[in-house]
Amino acid sequence: MMAMATDTRLIRKISVFLEMIKFPHTVFALPFALTGALLAANGLPSGRQILWIILAMVGARTAAMGLNRLIDAEIDARNPRTANRAIPAGLIGKGATLIFIASATLLLLVAAMMLNPLCLKLSPVALFFLVLYSYCKRFTSLAHVVLGICLAAAPMGAWIAIRGSIDTPALILGGIVLFWVAGFDILYALQDLEFDRAAGLHSIPVALGVKGSLLTARLFHLVMMGLLWWLFVSMHLGVLFLAGIIAAGAMLLYEHLLLKGGNLDKLDAAFFNMNGYISIVILACAAADQLVKWP
Repeated sequence: MMAMATDTRLIRKISVFLEMIKFPHTVFALPFALTGALLAANGLPSGRQILWIILAMVGARTAAMGLNRLIDAEIDARNPRTANRAIPAGLIGKGATLIFIASATLLLLVAAMMLNPLCLKLSPVALFFLVLYSYCKRFTSLAHVVLGICLAAAPMGAWIAIRGSIDTPALILGGIVLFWVAGFDILYALQDLEFDRAAGLHSIPVALGVKGSLLTARLFHLVMMGLLWWLFVSMHLGVLFLAGIIAAGAMLLYEHLLLKGGNLDKLDAAFFNMNGYISIVILACAAADQLVKWP
């Protein structure tokens, strides 16, 4: 009976941790990681490569979100929007969170080692940016860009996992994700504008206000579209990938129309739904392009 009770508590803690780090939000970067793998392989990577890429991605994101929740626990406790998160609400302790973070970091390192030596050598660089992001709001408005760099590691890392080298398409893929993530994170940060100002925290919304933030997010997403076009041209991709670019552009346009004038009532739809669809559509079209080879 005691063993069952212990198992139940462990399962409950794992469930709370997964909810705390918003595990479903993995949908943002994982499809881009798989897109990078497909393009690097010029087709379908091996099952082993896909498995370790996914595990590396899950480990990195889990560690990053756990660190962010741990480092920001006191700030989250003061913010009405985040006061009910697991650590401020007392649903999970800091010690348990550290154990989960250490386990996720170990998973990342093992996965990187299983992929190739360059992945392992670069994993500390990824970890550095993951830690840096959690402190950025305390001293710079560019936290959104640092978050973009963190997630840009997903497709770049997947490319390196397949090719064992850093090539121009990997850098373009990283740029696509960087400007995409930074753009939608600026929009997401609008909901904390007043709290961040009062708390002395930094963000693009605090620095530029609502109108400036909306404009900056639009510019970032225009850059993302330009980089998608550059990837299409430089890699001589086919019409199926072009269809994905057009669909992504349409969804980004819709996302910004939802928030036109700074109306945040539809922020959840703009943030989670549209961006989740964008990453999946790009992956689906890249997969179709690589596997069907339809010019």
